[in-house]
Amino acid sequence: MKLKPWIKATALSLSTLVTSSVLAEEPLKVGFVYVGPVGDHGWSYEHDQGRQDLESHFGDKVETTFVENVPEGADAERVITQLAKSGHDLIFTTSFGFMNPTIKAAKRFPKVKFEHATGYKRGGNVSTYTLRTYEGRYVSGVAAGMATKSNTIGYIASFPIPEVIRDINSVYLGAKSVNPDVKIKIVWVNTWYDPGKESDAANALMDQGADIIVQHTDSPAPLIAAEKRGVMGIGQASDMSQFAPKSHMFSVRDVWAPHYIRSAQEVMDDSWAPEDFWGGFEDDILQIVSINPALPDEMKEAIKSTHAKIKSGEFHPFTGPMKDNSGKEVIAAGYTLTDEELTAVNWYVEGIDASIPN
Repeated sequence: MKLKPWIKATALSLSTLVTSSVLAEEPLKVGFVYVGPVGDHGWSYEHDQGRQDLESHFGDKVETTFVENVPEGADAERVITQLAKSGHDLIFTTSFGFMNPTIKAAKRFPKVKFEHATGYKRGGNVSTYTLRTYEGRYVSGVAAGMATKSNTIGYIASFPIPEVIRDINSVYLGAKSVNPDVKIKIVWVNTWYDPGKESDAANALMDQGADIIVQHTDSPAPLIAAEKRGVMGIGQASDMSQFAPKSHMFSVRDVWAPHYIRSAQEVMDDSWAPEDFWGGFEDDILQIVSINPALPDEMKEAIKSTHAKIKSGEFHPFTGPMKDNSGKEVIAAGYTLTDEELTAVNWYVEGIDASIPN
């Protein structure tokens, strides 16, 4: 039986409406690439908490995927490419070593939006985002400088990239502001997550006299090692108080959900544009959490007041005058480093008796 022309047109119109409605209801597909396991209780754990909060916020409007334990390099490029091929609209790559793989994938998939954490390369469909971790490190330094009895702080460093070097400086500057005799010892482990190496590094630092342990790695192993030896430590990226109830001074927690929710909403609204986003104390994306109630009142007050001064903008850790440890002026008097300049810090501040590995 033949349909009359107007019936055909109506059927076609209804079909178009149904198809449009289905398309409109398709969720935004968001992918995440993690350098460590989601159970690291540190960096990757908190990114995954942000992913889960993203799902809770939008419900069935978003669909998320994550890939954990992705090595930096060629493996990362394959994972990112696969996510882009499988229809993801927005992809977050969450480690410094994912920068070049992200840029390469973005060129191949110009319709996909990419955001890379802690890097500095951007493009027409690539944003960067990071935390002002140096703010939390400065507070950590103030607390460590007040708490140390040996005048020696131990720092477990991951890789010699600007973020890590900047944060070592910030810890030392904070400690020096309250303790002119303080020293900092650094052990490089060349990993983001390896509990065995992290624990060994903590013990090596304690063997050298460090009685406060600060880490730029992702597992609670250093804090656990500190607890066993009666040494104090500061949690990294997430609230690590449960792993060392006596030794834990406080944690500097990363809270990624607000950024992930904002970025997803912008993609939905077609208002997303590449940017260089920095989150910190000011917007509560970086937080001081679980201050140990057993700390002296003077120390707890110093932690809170230093946090407040940085959060309000009254104080910035990288304001000159400042020299590097060769005696060269790196920040002029009254000048504060810009975000771009902060991403290029490749020097130790005056007073740190160490050299940066190649």
